[in-house]
Amino acid sequence: MAEKKEDGLWENVKTIFWALIIAGIFRTLFFQPFWIPTGSMKDTLLIGDFLFVNKMAYGYSRYSCPFSMCPISGRIFGSEPERGDVVVFRHPVLGTDYIKRLIGLPGDKIQMKNGILYINGEAAPQVPAGTFTETKALQGRFGTMPRCINDPVGQGGSCDKERFIETLPGGVEHVVLNATNRNGTDNTRVFTVPEGNYFFMGDNRDNSTDSRVVAQAGGVGMVPAEYLLGRADRVIFSSAGKRLVYFWTWRKDRFFEAIE
Repeated sequence: MAEKKEDGLWENVKTIFWALIIAGIFRTLFFQPFWIPTGSMKDTLLIGDFLFVNKMAYGYSRYSCPFSMCPISGRIFGSEPERGDVVVFRHPVLGTDYIKRLIGLPGDKIQMKNGILYINGEAAPQVPAGTFTETKALQGRFGTMPRCINDPVGQGGSCDKERFIETLPGGVEHVVLNATNRNGTDNTRVFTVPEGNYFFMGDNRDNSTDSRVVAQAGGVGMVPAEYLLGRADRVIFSSAGKRLVYFWTWRKDRFFEAIE
């Protein structure tokens, strides 16, 4: 009887061991977990959203591949990124992971004029879609303060942003937020995207430091293709609280929500 119990315990240990190994391989090869730490992609993505990044979407590069045989430059096995994709990439200077929307493809000319996005000289149409309202307070682990179209707003007050549906060339529609047209990144020079690079922007346009600001000045700048880690397709879990155990802060309406 004792031998049977020991055999059963050993079988359970082996099962757990191989399950962990398989989960680790699955994570390394195919998907990477990612928590949203800032509000730069509101209201597409909120602080506290949890998602898996599809690492196979664009193939493997030296930054996303787990093996030493991966290419020194370029990518293998993947498809080309498409305008409008929500992408996780490695910051070219800081080495940290960022998530933004892909706006400019190689060869594109990108410019902002009075808060309106221009791609190759054509304005991306925006249609009003109501108001996005949140509490004026320090947010996320970085303690950033949201900008509001109705400023000045005291802490704890209702912070409003204009909400629009923007349509990119090719027909991709997504939400953008606007808090002011006087931000430094609302009027820019013309950026020409070099070959092998991409231009990214946050949907929360006035609370996003992205490709409109060069990397050396704290922005993102142009992102080389080998720095792309994968595409974000769906929110798996979401919590507005500081601890996962605070179940009353879970945003159940966002569980398994598709990212558009």
